[in-house]
Amino acid sequence: MRQRKGNSVGDRLLMILVGLFLYAPIIILIVFSFNAGNSSSVWKGFSLHWYAELLNDRLIMHSVYTTLLVSLLATVIATVAGTFAAIGFYNMKRRWRGPLMTINNIPMVNADIVTGVSMCLFFVAAFSLWGQAAEWINASLGTDLPTKLYLGFGTMLIAHITFNIPYVILSIGPKLRQMDRNLIDAAQDLGCTWMQAFWKVVVPEIKPGIVNGLLIAFTMSVDDFVISYFTAGSTTANLAMRIYAMTKKRISPEVNAISTLLFATVLILLIVINLREASQEKAARKLRR
Repeated sequence: MRQRKGNSVGDRLLMILVGLFLYAPIIILIVFSFNAGNSSSVWKGFSLHWYAELLNDRLIMHSVYTTLLVSLLATVIATVAGTFAAIGFYNMKRRWRGPLMTINNIPMVNADIVTGVSMCLFFVAAFSLWGQAAEWINASLGTDLPTKLYLGFGTMLIAHITFNIPYVILSIGPKLRQMDRNLIDAAQDLGCTWMQAFWKVVVPEIKPGIVNGLLIAFTMSVDDFVISYFTAGSTTANLAMRIYAMTKKRISPEVNAISTLLFATVLILLIVINLREASQEKAARKLRR
């Protein structure tokens, strides 16, 4: 009994130390974002001054707009594409489904810097081929197609869509496997077309997975830095890139404030995802009883 108590105390102490190590820097960042002074180590009173400064900073507000626009567009497109891809995997034979799901999971465990660099090189190569093709078309047909394309908003959006789709597929896959395959056949036997069966049978069954995939995709896009850094070019910057650029000069309370807002956004999304998963598990347990 004494040994068990000792182990329990040791485990709790270890958890507290790990928690402090992980969250103490974030707590300090949040506290000093409300500091009246411009010091990151000396507290001079509570103030919302630095949050007001964010609203007056044109570059930061533009990066917020870019972040939200890219995240929303990437989330919607990736959710739609990932939903149909998941259904396609579901309808495949098992011998093909397994290898393809493994390929789908690789981007999620791959290092972000590898994904970012590879996508940057892909865009550069594609733009080079486009330039050669555009020159030939212009010379042959007398058109005036642009021969030079650059990294920017469009390439960053494509990159976000690409790395979000696997998360959507992974979220929807379990819901499809739980669904009774005979439901679709029964709906079609009752006179539904395939599209009607899809909207009235399949979508309601996999809706929790779609919503979870959508929330995860939005969270991944909002706080992405590495892949955006390599695919955004020099004319576009999201919020994470703007924070990085600001920290290269010095850590100011304005950086603390914007980092706090970004952390709060991601934390709220994660809480919503976890609450949804908990409620789904609770509902599933009730059905089993």
